[in-house]
Amino acid sequence: MNLIMMPLKKISKLLFNRIFYVAFALLVQLGWILITVFRLANYSKYISVGLNILSVLVVLWIANKKINPSYKLGWTLLIMTIPVFGLTLYFLFGQSRIANIMQRKYEDVQKESADYLKQDPVTEEKLKAEDFSAANQSEYIYQASGFPVYEHTSAEYFQVGDDMFPVLVQELEQARHYIYIEYFIINDGVMWRTILDILERKASEGVDVRLIYDDFGCLTTLPYKYYETLRAKGIKCQVFNSFRPILNIIQNNRDHRKICVIDGHTGFTGGINLADEYINQKERFGHWKDTAVMLKGDAVWNMTAMFLHMWIVVTNSKETICFEDYLPHRYHPEPFKGSGYVQPFCDTPLDKEIVGENVYLNIINRARHYVYICTPYLIIDNEMMTALCLAAKSGVDVRIMTPAVPDKKMVFLLTQSYYEQLLEAGVKIYEYQPGFLHAKSFVCDDEIAVVGTINLDYRSLYLHFEDGVWMYKNDVIGEIRDDFVDTMDYCEPISIEFCHSRNFLIHGIQSILRLLAPML
Repeated sequence: MNLIMMPLKKISKLLFNRIFYVAFALLVQLGWILITVFRLANYSKYISVGLNILSVLVVLWIANKKINPSYKLGWTLLIMTIPVFGLTLYFLFGQSRIANIMQRKYEDVQKESADYLKQDPVTEEKLKAEDFSAANQSEYIYQASGFPVYEHTSAEYFQVGDDMFPVLVQELEQARHYIYIEYFIINDGVMWRTILDILERKASEGVDVRLIYDDFGCLTTLPYKYYETLRAKGIKCQVFNSFRPILNIIQNNRDHRKICVIDGHTGFTGGINLADEYINQKERFGHWKDTAVMLKGDAVWNMTAMFLHMWIVVTNSKETICFEDYLPHRYHPEPFKGSGYVQPFCDTPLDKEIVGENVYLNIINRARHYVYICTPYLIIDNEMMTALCLAAKSGVDVRIMTPAVPDKKMVFLLTQSYYEQLLEAGVKIYEYQPGFLHAKSFVCDDEIAVVGTINLDYRSLYLHFEDGVWMYKNDVIGEIRDDFVDTMDYCEPISIEFCHSRNFLIHGIQSILRLLAPML
C-alpha cells in the first residue's frame, strides 16, 4: 500500500505545482507554433524555399553579430540542420535581451545617479601608485559598470552559509532606517521565517523595508503572488520579471543577484540565497558549501545604488529618489575603518559588455603566482578556456574547485566535459566530495579576490543580472585563500585518466551538450 501511495503523492504534488501548469502551457504554445510553421512549409514549395532562404539570411546575420562565437556556432548548426525548427526556436529564444522599456528605464536611472558614483581621484591615484596593474583592473570595472573603488571599507568573509546567517540576523536586528533585500531564491524554512519575522517587526517600527525577488527563481519555492502577502505585512515588495506562461525571450534574463543593505553602511552578498539548504538546515545534494562577504563602510554605497536602480526599474516608478539620502555616512557620520580597496560591481544583460567574465579574465591574465577558483558550474567559452590554459602553461598555479555532488546532472556532465583540455594544459581540478559547492570566488597572488554571484557559465555571464565584490589587499583575501586550501582536504583531485576512462556514450552526450551549451 505504501509503495502505491508514494508515486500517487509525487503525481499529486506535480499536478498541483505551479511550474507544471507553466511548463504545460509553454509546451502547448511551442507545439502549436511549430505545427503551424511546418504546415506552412509543406503547403507550398515557394513557402518552403522562402523559409530556407530566410534561414540562410538569419545565419549570415548571426555570423556578423558582435556576440560570442559559441552562440554563433550553436545556432548556425541548428538552423542549417533543421531550418524550420531551428529558425522558429531562434526567433523565440535566440536573442538574449530584455524588454526595451526596462532597458531605457535602467539607463535613465544610471544617468540620474551618475554624479553620486564618481571615482574619487585621490583613491584612484593612490591605487595606481601601489599597483598599476590592479588600478587598471579597477578602472575597467568603473568604466564598464559605473561603480567606483573605495577605501575605508572592512570586509568579513564567510566560508559557509551557516556562519553568515547569525551575523545577518544580528545586523538586521540593528537596522534603524532601512533594509533593502534583493535575492534570486527565497524559500520557506528556518532561514526565511527568521528573517521575515525581523522584517515584519522592523517595518512596524517605521523602518523602510523593501524586497525584490526573482519570479523564476522562486517559481517552485514561493506561492503565486507572494508579494501580496509581504505587502500586507508592511514590507514593500516587487517581483523581477514576473514569469508568465507565454513564450517570450525576455524570460531568459533573470535577477540572479543576492544583495542585502542595512542603513547604507552594511552590505551582504555572495552565493547564499534565502533558503535552508544554503545554511545546511536542510540537506540537498549533501553538505552545501557556499561563501559570502559582509562589507561595512564607503563601498556599501555601490550596493545601495544597485538596489535602488533595480527598484526604480521593477516598480516602473516615476518618483524622484534623492540618492544623497542613502549615502553611507547619512546614518554613520564617523569615518569607517578598513583595509585595502573594495569595489562592489554589477553586470547586466542590458549592455554589450560582459563585465563579470572580463573581471575574471583580467585576474587570470595578470596573475603572477596563482589563481584559485570556486565555481558550481564550469561551462566556459573559448576566451576563458584560452586564458586558463595560457596561465597554467606560463607557470601560474591555476586551481579550480567544482562540486562532486551535482544539483543538475546534465550541467554536471557538461562541466566535466571541459576537464580534459584544462588538465592537459596544467590546470589542477578538484571536486568537493561532501556535497554541492555553490561558491563563486576568485583569489589571486594574495592580493586580489572576487566574491559574488557570478558563475562560470553562459547563463550567468551573458543573460543574468549579477553582482560581485572586487577586493585588493583587503584583510579578508588571506582568509579566502586559506579557505580554498583547507577545503582541498575534502576534495578529490581529478586526473587525466578520469577523462580518458569515460565510456563512449558519456563522451557522445558531452559532445552534444558542449555544442548546445550557449543555448542551455
